[in-house]
Amino acid sequence: MNGKKDQEELKLYDISLTIAPDMIVYKNKPEKRPSLTVTQDFKTSSVHEGRVCLDTHTGTHLDAPLHMLPEGGTIETIPVERLIRPAQVIDLTEVTEGGIEEKHLKGHAPFAPGSFVLLKTQNSIRHRVRRDFDFDFIYLAKSGAAYLAETGIVGVGIDALGIERNQSGHPTHKTLMARGILIAEGLDLYEVSAGTYTLILAPLKIQGADGGPARAYLLEKNIFEEDEHS
Repeated sequence: MNGKKDQEELKLYDISLTIAPDMIVYKNKPEKRPSLTVTQDFKTSSVHEGRVCLDTHTGTHLDAPLHMLPEGGTIETIPVERLIRPAQVIDLTEVTEGGIEEKHLKGHAPFAPGSFVLLKTQNSIRHRVRRDFDFDFIYLAKSGAAYLAETGIVGVGIDALGIERNQSGHPTHKTLMARGILIAEGLDLYEVSAGTYTLILAPLKIQGADGGPARAYLLEKNIFEEDEHS
């Protein structure tokens, strides 16, 4: 291994959605649409500054436990060590409708304890052509969440603005959160192939918030595996 040279050759994927006033927002709700206001410009000042207004679940984001659990922790309490982890991207694009069930996940096992599992679905493909919210997005069903909750993983990510839809009582969220499993939503996995990566997830550190918009990256190598064998 050539150290610096090998590091330079590793590909880095930006799997974050771009935040913009015309972006797709959950269920097309106007109150979830971000805005950017220019507060100073060069016509009136020597600097350019702006103000951003965001929902805590805008675009690519991390849910804090408080989002679904009354006594759950807030976004700034999540240790940063849990946000830079090995990640396994699994290709579930064969699921063309409904939810990802246990049966769909079993063929991709085993899942490494302490890692993130990222679900690449038809959502990544559809997002390239849609300009509004897809009410029939592919989601993680209750049985799939229950299965993943027993694997020892740290987190689950999906390429939709929500990890579940039309499930009474939000069982997917609550099943995962009850086991301390993090949930990342709004990932852009279109250009990412199935495989093992290093996930770098950086939600905004907002005191008391139930979620945080995030920048998310995948490094095309599991750097933790390298440390274990060095």
